[in-house]
Amino acid sequence: MADKIVNKTDDLIIAGRSFQSRLLIGTGKYNSFKETRAAINASQSKIVTVAIRRVNLGQSPDEPSLLEFIPSDEFTYLPNTAGCYSSDEAIRTLRLARELLDGHNLVKLEVLGDPDTLYPNVIETINAAEILIKDGFDVMVYTSDDPIIAKQLEDIGCCAIMPLASLIGSGMGILNPWNLEIIIDKANVPVIVDAGVGTASDATIAMELGCDGVLMNTAIALADNPILMASAMKKAVESGREAFIAGRMDKKLYSASPSSPTKGLIK
Repeated sequence: MADKIVNKTDDLIIAGRSFQSRLLIGTGKYNSFKETRAAINASQSKIVTVAIRRVNLGQSPDEPSLLEFIPSDEFTYLPNTAGCYSSDEAIRTLRLARELLDGHNLVKLEVLGDPDTLYPNVIETINAAEILIKDGFDVMVYTSDDPIIAKQLEDIGCCAIMPLASLIGSGMGILNPWNLEIIIDKANVPVIVDAGVGTASDATIAMELGCDGVLMNTAIALADNPILMASAMKKAVESGREAFIAGRMDKKLYSASPSSPTKGLIK
């Protein structure tokens, strides 16, 4: 949704909810829940995504719960279906999440098609999205960078489209900016890059293209210094957003224009 007309505070708005940060953070792969919390604090993210099938939110009462370190009254939880390979698995997982989080209905849907690449199965994703939306969920959806699929997911009622920049956990950055630009141009809901970000410049590029936000996990969690990287990602998203709103100069192949005009020079 590449719209330079921003609200007064330039908040990210998803399904009627307003968020001051455009950086969304995953909670996996950290060394401890304590490190997870420290990274989230450094990022100043307000939305944290959690893999319901991998992270304890109370399913295992005898084990530490993420909720003890990241209280749901301080952050917006975004339960996701990481590890699901069918629409049925994904639907069951998000219904469980709604029970664990006392009726919370903002979720991230991802249905994977291949365990080696973690590439999305868009057919199963569409099937799951249709059922979940009818069941009262606000669905943010992970998908490929196919503009046609992205538009179909919006048309059935998804509240945010989350195309991959490159494969999950690859750190390869944005491999197809042209497709992302098409998705952004056609969308009437937020577009949030999800997967493939490796470093701060990747996040900045995504925001400069006009994305409404960036979701990341591995780029922060597997950095040599996750806390410092989280801080870097905060700045990257903010600077990319500001550059997009400001509007970059046109690119010119030849017609060079000096910063200091030559007209009127004393000879």
